[in-house]
Amino acid sequence: MAAQSGRDMLIKRKDAQGNFITVAGLRTKTLKFNAKIIDITHSESEDAWRELLPGGGVKFVEISGEGIFNNSASDALIRTSFFDQTSDIYQLILPSFGTIEGDFLVSSLNYAGAYNGEASYEIVLVSAGKAVFSVL
Repeated sequence: MAAQSGRDMLIKRKDAQGNFITVAGLRTKTLKFNAKIIDITHSESEDAWRELLPGGGVKFVEISGEGIFNNSASDALIRTSFFDQTSDIYQLILPSFGTIEGDFLVSSLNYAGAYNGEASYEIVLVSAGKAVFSVL
């Protein structure tokens, strides 16, 4: 994968009309694929080395972003999703890599602002079902 601009990585949320709206103002975005492990180590494990159950853990995706608050339509959608604790369809676009799409829940929404700086916010989205990866 060739070098690319981080600003081309986009987080989008599906609105009531079925259109994907880019989550506005984000300056940084992070994607994490996670799989919880199941430890099956026992007293007869070779030399007391840990043993794991392949394919037995819970998988989930976490998407986070941080940026400036700009009071757009996407801000309202995310704020409503958090307070209602609904899962909604999100899409993360990684140019030259692929797209992750699925139901996500806003697990964290933080707002901050310095006296002499801009208002900013952070969001964390956690998958609430199977996330589908598609190659671009």
